[in-house]
Amino acid sequence: MESTVPEIGWSLSDHVAVITLDRPAKLNAVTAEMSAELMRLADWCNASDDVRAVILTGSGDRAFCVGSDIAELDAYATPWDFRNRADYCDSLRRLRKPLIAAVNGWALGGGLETALTCDIRIAAESARFGAPEIKLGWVGGGGMSALLRASIGESNAALMLMTGDPITAAQAERWHLVSEVTRPEDLLGRAHAVAEVIASRAPIAAETAKANLRAAATMPLDQALTYERDLQTVCFATEDAAEGRAAFRERRPAVFQRK
Repeated sequence: MESTVPEIGWSLSDHVAVITLDRPAKLNAVTAEMSAELMRLADWCNASDDVRAVILTGSGDRAFCVGSDIAELDAYATPWDFRNRADYCDSLRRLRKPLIAAVNGWALGGGLETALTCDIRIAAESARFGAPEIKLGWVGGGGMSALLRASIGESNAALMLMTGDPITAAQAERWHLVSEVTRPEDLLGRAHAVAEVIASRAPIAAETAKANLRAAATMPLDQALTYERDLQTVCFATEDAAEGRAAFRERRPAVFQRK
């Protein structure tokens, strides 16, 4: 498997895939071609038993991603064409495997939405997060309001959305926008360490945990509890669950096969 777009880096080792937005001269701004490639990679990861966790990061030390390439936006013939474009956040939401953002610099606009789309966010001390669309006359459209509100609360989300001003990595950690903050040189190593732990767990259970978290965000509590019990039953019926119980009885590491 290889990336077909030069601005999207790709690697796969020990069940951990790494997708890199590789356009550092443009602060890893995403083009339509890059968005389509992200969709293709997400579909491939979903279909592959070799992929158990995915890391998403940006190239260079200045930016994770600053959103869409604004120079491309005038290319849409009508606002309706813009509304129905293939969006990179939608592409990443297709991914059923656990997704970790390693935020190495500026995460602005669609770049912040991209980070929010990931299941786990780890940031370098140099990272900065912002929703500056209001400064250009619009608002985010890749899940910004809903995802930001769910992550940091209504007041903090309103502050970011209505001022457009960025926050530091330390502030993002205090507001629970990110799980951890590391030194820049330790960022990818830490992301890999988390991904490798996830990859060592039962893959179907990890994918189910992701699906369960997403569903719980929109369900009333009684429905969420019922859905969780149903997903637990599905997992319990897998070969991996049987292997996990056998390994526990035999006091040995489990060998999971995503079956």
